[in-house]
Amino acid sequence: MPSFPTIDPFRGEVLATYPIETAARIQEKIERLRGALPAWRALPVTERVRRVTQALEYFSRNRRMVAHDITRQMGKPIRESEREIETFFERAAYLCAIAPEALAAESLPEKPGFFREIRHEPLGVLLVLAAWNYPLLVAINGVAAALLSGNTVLLEHSDITPGIGVHFERAFQEAFDRPILLQTTTDHPTIDRIIEERGVDGVLFTGSVAGGKTVYEAASRALIACNLELGGKDGAYVAEDADPVAAAESLVEGAVYNAGQSCCSIERVYVHTDLYERFVAAARASMTTFRMGDPLSEATTLGPLARGKAAAERLMGQIEEALAAGARLEHGGKIRTIGHGVFLEPTLLTGVTQEMRVMQEESFGPLLPVMRVPDDETAFRRIDDSPYGLTAAIYTRDPQRADRFSRAVTVGTVFMNRCDVLDPALPWSGCKESGVGCALSRYGFLSVTRRMAIHFRIPTGPIDPRTGREKR
Repeated sequence: MPSFPTIDPFRGEVLATYPIETAARIQEKIERLRGALPAWRALPVTERVRRVTQALEYFSRNRRMVAHDITRQMGKPIRESEREIETFFERAAYLCAIAPEALAAESLPEKPGFFREIRHEPLGVLLVLAAWNYPLLVAINGVAAALLSGNTVLLEHSDITPGIGVHFERAFQEAFDRPILLQTTTDHPTIDRIIEERGVDGVLFTGSVAGGKTVYEAASRALIACNLELGGKDGAYVAEDADPVAAAESLVEGAVYNAGQSCCSIERVYVHTDLYERFVAAARASMTTFRMGDPLSEATTLGPLARGKAAAERLMGQIEEALAAGARLEHGGKIRTIGHGVFLEPTLLTGVTQEMRVMQEESFGPLLPVMRVPDDETAFRRIDDSPYGLTAAIYTRDPQRADRFSRAVTVGTVFMNRCDVLDPALPWSGCKESGVGCALSRYGFLSVTRRMAIHFRIPTGPIDPRTGREKR
């Protein structure tokens, strides 16, 4: 069977080799998951909560090993990997806590002679396709909601982080006597085939816009549910009443954390002209605080680019094009090689224009372009001028200004005085090319269930034994 390696982006070492499973092999796994489905969905939600919670204890027992594996596979600093585990538990605990209420049947107003309710039924076997940049968090968003709803799960991680899929499978194998979650490693054409041939009953995908469109096309041919979390070009506005230093520190962190490899990283900032110079100076100072190096070192705060030279070339293309068109380099802008790792220095650009690629195309790296604006309306309009619609942020002391901002932009989440953070009580969704559907919160369960209408006519008189109908 063909295989592929995973390689430590900093050390250049082969970590493990994984099989490229065939469609036939994957279908065998799906049949096992389908066989486990009736007993799993028949359990009360509270029992499913108990068993999922039990399975996730694996990650608590092995948290150091899991954090180490995340860092070795995709280059995230070990401190950030450990923080990802903390957030993983927070999200899982919240979804477990709300599942009984969120999945409870909804009763309608009483109607004499009838019983009516709306049930949230599982879809069946769900395929969760998880991205590499947050391999625990991206996976648990779909896995937890799917399993708690009574589905079983086939999990495929990116070819950069398949080892995290192995951890998920181990966790649920240790806790269950039947397979409710199995992982696979394969290639894109095989995944498309599995979807198109209706091997699974729904898909939850996190990844690139191009990848999402391919998955969506395959799902449409099979007429199955498909939830997509795709890219972003998230913008922020620093209004005239904001604290420019606090805003700069927050937005630089939002741009550089995880080497900017996040769909909701801050990728463009618009600053009111009255604060512009102070903001740029504070942002430049903030960028000097990041330390590149071995991601397993506690001292490192900026790891290598997970996709190495390919990512570096894309980022440098945006930077060089902007500089050639008149932008100014305020900090960084160079590719550095440390060990075998390819790093982009935290990079700050000013003098950019709205038409530049660096302001329109997703960067996915530690790169922050900053643009001066004269007023709120210009900032609102330019933030909304994007093919993406994941998040947008405003820094202001005025909640009314923030409310006006929220009504002027087409995005899934609007932040005030913060950015690049998910609250599991709120739906995580995108507009335009940032996705379809949502995850997290009570609304995330809607992506992994279907509505069943119960419409019973209740007899009020004796039944005629010959016809089975109510006597009149």
